[in-house]
Amino acid sequence: MKINEDIDVEQLKELLDQQKDFLFIDVREPYEYEEFNLGAKLIPLGDLMGRTDELGDHKAQEIVVYCRTGNRSGMAKQILNQIGYTNVRNVLGGISAWKQKF
Repeated sequence: MKINEDIDVEQLKELLDQQKDFLFIDVREPYEYEEFNLGAKLIPLGDLMGRTDELGDHKAQEIVVYCRTGNRSGMAKQILNQIGYTNVRNVLGGISAWKQKF
């Protein structure tokens, strides 16, 4: 897998099953997170810029972001890339794709 390349839900499941070391962020809203989540840290997209300190200073560490369908997490990836995080991966299809597959 290439750095900063988006991933699909099968690749995400592999990362989770192998307990790989990466930052895992859900950028949906709290009510969505409460309904169903994959155990990621909840940082809603609208709060992301104000909470980047929670990501630490590991700008090259792998960060995987997801939302409901991949749109908000795609925006989160762009934001993080713009402020220097170089290995951000968006889960294509988001939680909707995860629920369909698993």
